[in-house]
Amino acid sequence: MEYILKADIGGRPLTISTGKVAKQASGSVVVQYGETIVLVTVVGSKQEKAIDFLPLTVEYQEKIYAAGRIPGNYFRREIGRPSEKETLTARLIDRPLRPLFAKGYRSETQIIATVLSMDYENDPDILAMIGASAALEISDIPFEGPIAGIRVGRIDGKLVANPTLSQIEQCDINVIIAGSKTGVVMVEGGGNMVSEKEMLDAIFFGHESIQPIIDIQLQLKEKAGLAKRAVNVIEQNEELVKLIETRATEQLKECLVVPGKMDRGKAISELKSEIVEGLGEEYDGMTDDAKNIFGALKKQLCRDMILKDGRRIDNRKFDEVRPITCEAGILPRPHGSALFTRGETQVLGVLTIGSGQDEQRIETLSGEEHKQFMLHYNFPPYSVGETKRMGGPSRRDIGHGGLAARAIEKVLPPKEEFDYTIRLVSEVMESNGSSSMGTICSGILALMDGGIPITDPVSGIAMGLVKEDDQVAILTDILGDEDHFGDMDFKVAGTKNGITALQMDIKIKELSKDILTKALEQAKAGRLHILDKMLETLQESRDEISPYAPKIISIKVNPDKIRDIIGPGGKMIRSIQSETNTKIEIDDSGMVKIAAASQEESDAAKARIDELTMVPEAGAIYKGKVVKTTDFGAFVQLVPGTDGLVHISQLSHQRVKKVTDVVNEGDEISVKVLEIGRDGKIRLSLKAVTEK
Repeated sequence: MEYILKADIGGRPLTISTGKVAKQASGSVVVQYGETIVLVTVVGSKQEKAIDFLPLTVEYQEKIYAAGRIPGNYFRREIGRPSEKETLTARLIDRPLRPLFAKGYRSETQIIATVLSMDYENDPDILAMIGASAALEISDIPFEGPIAGIRVGRIDGKLVANPTLSQIEQCDINVIIAGSKTGVVMVEGGGNMVSEKEMLDAIFFGHESIQPIIDIQLQLKEKAGLAKRAVNVIEQNEELVKLIETRATEQLKECLVVPGKMDRGKAISELKSEIVEGLGEEYDGMTDDAKNIFGALKKQLCRDMILKDGRRIDNRKFDEVRPITCEAGILPRPHGSALFTRGETQVLGVLTIGSGQDEQRIETLSGEEHKQFMLHYNFPPYSVGETKRMGGPSRRDIGHGGLAARAIEKVLPPKEEFDYTIRLVSEVMESNGSSSMGTICSGILALMDGGIPITDPVSGIAMGLVKEDDQVAILTDILGDEDHFGDMDFKVAGTKNGITALQMDIKIKELSKDILTKALEQAKAGRLHILDKMLETLQESRDEISPYAPKIISIKVNPDKIRDIIGPGGKMIRSIQSETNTKIEIDDSGMVKIAAASQEESDAAKARIDELTMVPEAGAIYKGKVVKTTDFGAFVQLVPGTDGLVHISQLSHQRVKKVTDVVNEGDEISVKVLEIGRDGKIRLSLKAVTEK
């Protein structure tokens, strides 16, 4: 039986339906908003795995047919790796859902969201998130939801729920919020240097706006929901727990405060091996249980140290940032570079500048998009002292790069003022907490080192949280361990004037407004401290771009002359590019852009184009080539495609009996334009530029 429920969101109906398609899945729903439709299915295996984590995978796929188009690739079908948009959306769905599965649930679970229709106005990413929650709600999978998502924009000072794709371009706030009935569970987005209060207002406007979506999910669960399956929580051996706590607690407390990530990790690892290997024969076969108990003990001791003793594992204050050093211009050939080090997190930012032909072209549901700014984040295994197979970017790499790009792009100069393609690469050298924020800091310094005229420098910081009942500790600049045992990872980036990007994930069910407010205030102090340290290295962007960067000039030509520059089958433009070692772009308006490695090459290409597009003027003198002689005069080519006639009477101040007595084919001569007729014919004179 099909069930359809409707809610009014942003003045438009949003519907969730189930019972018509994909009925063999554990749960399936279709979400529609306007003419954008997303099918979301969830399947949970009936077999439980003997593991200590949730085996959840989330896939989001955009079918090009949804927009009424055929894929533009060779195979004419959706193939290969997910696009960056698909990867980021899959992460967007995963992050708010993962903490809400019942503790102890260990069955392999897969969520697949498929875009079936796209109306070019409503982005399907939000619908996919809502659909995932609804599908879990009506399934037998033990999910403790529901949650709902919404995009909040601000246009002319007014907050808008789910702005359309065209409206988003006008927004100075664009943030996605996921929340439950009583609190916020995830935030992802940014703003055009907005204040903490403005961002909080947007977040809680979004939380209020999702309540109708929560309500219709609960109604759908009442009508079509299955009974939740029981979770077989594995009971721990209490005797083993007490034994490990007795033997390990005091030594583990000492290990936890060992300075340095690698030394601390080594000390903890050695203690764990000693404890596990020292168990009696009665605990044979319980090695994995013992390791899990040891890990849980470590987590609890770290949390107790913060909440009860008021100290962090590296002895910093709760609002203290680790020591920072910055260096700029450390690589000679790239067009900009910087090394940013904060504690044991170190990131190398490398800038490359290119021409318009270097822009990234991406096929999306909305059509082909061009990216003038790219940021690529790399996290090699040596950065955490590990060996691992090297491959393409992971979902985490793409997510971290996307966050950093969103923070930085707000301060890049507009294309009209700086017509270059910009690529930043983040190479993580060391990692112990928030390499994505290190990416922002090193990237900004690399841009400044490369002479990119950014409007304002940006810095970023990661905040953590430890919360038990009424005890709350907010931590500035968290370590990797604090991220692991804590309850929140809240990243905030911005300039001195406001926030440009933020991202929040939690491991508990929800956060209150008070905690978010305090976290944002503490984050502001931290990121401004980091910004001051960055500006000690570079106060502003360098006056000039790197001498190794391409030189780009723009010239305007008569659109009627475009065909002369391109030539038959592109022969002329290819010839110019090959001979001058340049890249040339032409648009229909007659704007010509020349990118060259040196000024000499740029000037050479410009001279060739000036010749091709030159329009003769009466009275002007030009150098041309004799292309034909006749009994009555000589035809001179001023530029390719433009000839004029020097009549025999205009060859010399004396009487000329024969044209070839003065000029011959192939001669280069200077001539003066006497007249340009209405029919376009050009009368030239040689004697007008020679002495009598």
